Amino acid sequence: MPGEATGLALGLPLPPSAGKKRISLLVDLDHVASVARPPLLRQARAYAPRNWWPTLDRLDALALRHAVDARVFGSLAWQSLTGLDYVTGRSDLDVLYEFRRETDIDRFVADVAAIETGAPMRLDGELMGADGAAVNWREFHGGASELLVKRIESVVLLGRHQFMSGAMGS
Repeated sequence: MPGEATGLALGLPLPPSAGKKRISLLVDLDHVASVARPPLLRQARAYAPRNWWPTLDRLDALALRHAVDARVFGSLAWQSLTGLDYVTGRSDLDVLYEFRRETDIDRFVADVAAIETGAPMRLDGELMGADGAAVNWREFHGGASELLVKRIESVVLLGRHQFMSGAMGS
């Protein structure tokens, strides 16, 4: 709850079969056994519905071609981590695209948009630079002059060029 003194705030979604309720927890840092990055897209593929596989394969090949690490979060990540059924017929695919300075992000998001046109699910997700700043891929692809940039410690509006150059914003 707001105002609680210390600890790591966590959220845990239950699978749809359990009502898809959200549980909030405050965990003492000494009780955290490990921290891991989200699962790689190619690792989570085995837990996805079979009709998603061609789209996942295309996204994985695209990420490889553009020097981008593709990681999943959301329902597919929870399903791959727990073995429980989180993905439904209405689920979207949430992907974190970790790009490098040399990545042509404009070309990359145009290719993601092209893949989505034939996908059986909505493609959602974030583009994240090496500095940890992230923007929604659709917002970036839409050509907005200012982007909502999310960082672990803040959310700011930045110009496209500032985001691409790793500027922090105020």
